Amino acid sequence: MRESTEKLLEQLKPYPVFDLIKVARKLKTNQRYLRLFVHRLKQKKVILSIEKNKYTMCKDPWVVASNITWPSYISGWAALRHHNLTEQLPNLIEVVTSKKRRKRELSFQGMSFKFITTKPALMFGFTKNIREEKELFMAEPEKALLDAALFKMISFSEIRDIIRSNFPRLRREKLVSYLLKAGNKSLIKRFGYILDQAGKDYYARLQKYIDHNYIPLDYSLPVRGKKNLKWRIIDNVTKR
Repeated sequence: MRESTEKLLEQLKPYPVFDLIKVARKLKTNQRYLRLFVHRLKQKKVILSIEKNKYTMCKDPWVVASNITWPSYISGWAALRHHNLTEQLPNLIEVVTSKKRRKRELSFQGMSFKFITTKPALMFGFTKNIREEKELFMAEPEKALLDAALFKMISFSEIRDIIRSNFPRLRREKLVSYLLKAGNKSLIKRFGYILDQAGKDYYARLQKYIDHNYIPLDYSLPVRGKKNLKWRIIDNVTKR
C-alpha cells in the first residue's frame, strides 16, 4: 500500500492542480475507495484541497491560482508586483479567465483568489512562466495595467502613479496596441491622457476613438475637476 501510494504521488507531482478523475486513472480503482484514499492523504496533509474536486501537492498560491481554471492568467496588483511595478505586497491574486465559474472567490495558503470572467477576445497579453518547476501564466505589465482599469481592480489614480513612476520601463507602443485591441473608448481616453501628461502623445493614433462625451479620469472619485478638451477627460485626480 505504501509503495503504491508513493508511486501515485510521484505520478501526480507534475500536476499543479488535479481532480479525482486524474487520480482514478492512475489508481484504476473504484470511486468509493478512491474517495477514502484521497481523504486519508488530505488528513496527512500530503495533498491540499483547493475547492470541490480540486487538489494540489503544491503549496505556492501563485502557481495554484494560475492553474485552477483554464484558460486563465494572473493580473492586477499581483502581476504588477511580479513585474516590480509596485512595492505593494498583495494578499489577493486576481485571475482573469474566459471560463465561467460558479465560485468566484477562494482562499489558499493565506492568500485570496478572485476570478474575473471576460470574453475570449480579451484573453491576450499574458505569458507562460516557470515557477517551482510548474507553469504559471502572468499578464504582461501593459496588459496588467489595462486589466486593472478595465475590471476596476485598481483606482485610476493609482494606475496613473504607477505609469508615472515606471514610465521609462513601460513598453508604451505595446500598451497603445493593447488599448486598440481591447477597443474600449473610455480606457483609450484615460490612458491617452495619462501618457500625454507623462510626455508621450498618441493622439494622432487614437483620435478616431475620442468621442464628444466627457468622462472622469478616475472612475472611483467624484466627477468634478478641470475638463481636457483634447482627450474629453474630466481630471478629477490632479489637485488645482
